[in-house]
Amino acid sequence: MKRIHIAIGVADVLKSVDDYSRRLECKPEVVIPNEYALWRTPSINFSIRRDEKNTGKLRHLGWEDDSAPKFTQEIDVNGIAWENFSRDQQADEIKTFWPDSKR
Repeated sequence: MKRIHIAIGVADVLKSVDDYSRRLECKPEVVIPNEYALWRTPSINFSIRRDEKNTGKLRHLGWEDDSAPKFTQEIDVNGIAWENFSRDQQADEIKTFWPDSKR
């Protein structure tokens, strides 16, 4: 299965979790307090990360793809980073940035 991945920068993770949980009609699967949150729906993999320099801006796009052999990233013609990864590879990345997380 493939899900579009959208990652944006936010100033306030807690307020953003409340807002996007309402918009996506589900709670996030992963929350790193004051740092990061990740939602998965049948069609979207959506993450937020505290980034006060880029609040409200796109961080990158991509695909959560169960068949991805490894994590990759490429830049498109507009300068947007596109990542391709599996669920497990994303979990490993979360653990790398936040080793104490439960994910």
